[in-house]
Amino acid sequence: MADDLFKALADPTRRTILDELSEKSGQTLFEICSRLSMKHQLGISRQGVSQHLAVLEAAGLVETRREGRYKFHDLNTAPLRQITERWTVPDTPGPEKSTP
Repeated sequence: MADDLFKALADPTRRTILDELSEKSGQTLFEICSRLSMKHQLGISRQGVSQHLAVLEAAGLVETRREGRYKFHDLNTAPLRQITERWTVPDTPGPEKSTP
């Protein structure tokens, strides 16, 4: 899972999609494409955005739900929390180290 997550985060377009979903979750593919085009001047096709969303979904960063003929995309931050907790060092009391 970690490999998929890091791969998903490595691409700047996918990070921009995550930024947009963090600002407004529950967007359709059309809404995401519109925001990328208008707000970020990204000239990417619907198919390209759809492929980026598939990578994000495989990494667990995006969840989808269908309502009628619409498919909505929601941000899932749980995998990001797993990364931050992975290398967290617990605070241990002891002598403080000075930094030069």
